[in-house]
Amino acid sequence: LAGVQGNGQEELVEAILGVRVAESGSIKLAGEELVGQPPNRVLGRGLGYVPEDRQHDGLVGGFSVAENLVLDLYDRPPFASGVGLRLAEIRRNADERVAEFDIRTPSVTASAGTLSGGNQQKVVLAREMSRPLKLLVASQPTRGVDVGAQEFIHKRIIAERDRGTPVVIVSTELDEVLALADRIAVIYRGKIIGELPAGASRDEVGLMMAGVAKERAHAEAVQNPSAIAVVEHEMQESP
Repeated sequence: LAGVQGNGQEELVEAILGVRVAESGSIKLAGEELVGQPPNRVLGRGLGYVPEDRQHDGLVGGFSVAENLVLDLYDRPPFASGVGLRLAEIRRNADERVAEFDIRTPSVTASAGTLSGGNQQKVVLAREMSRPLKLLVASQPTRGVDVGAQEFIHKRIIAERDRGTPVVIVSTELDEVLALADRIAVIYRGKIIGELPAGASRDEVGLMMAGVAKERAHAEAVQNPSAIAVVEHEMQESP
């Protein structure tokens, strides 16, 4: 899902997650209606969620890396038994996820809030990808991370897709959209104004992100490739 910031992406993701109640329409996951379901039930149905704001919505900064890796599973086996937590299992899980996702941390007992942005994002990604998923929604998955973390995150998302998990990427970054997408939907002022195949040109996608209709965007991209500079300027100026 491509679009300049503030065109309805956040509201759409909130509706899928159950944070925002959809005023009309239907949202189904594997045939099950999600509208009206609370977020914990939506996540429990197999939706993985990588939020745009990892520090506010994806992590508890004062909790350890190990604790953050089981935030949505801490009360279930193998991490819980009866009314107690199985700390050895939580530690084992953390050690495995840290190694698998190359999370750079002095210890799994370190507070997640002390990690770099890229490593915080890896913690979120590791948690969400370490359970069976029917859908992964990742909103601005590489915002504020370094190049190395960006490449790693892209590879993990592609690997998840290759395992057969449907993935929805929400991004304002043209290069990210073109690198990851099999199909591109462009949102503008709260509406999907068109869909494009993965092979669509950078210029065409960028023009549609600025609100140019699909047919006109295609024509302008062919006739005047430099028009994309206008879009990139708008994206840099957007909050």
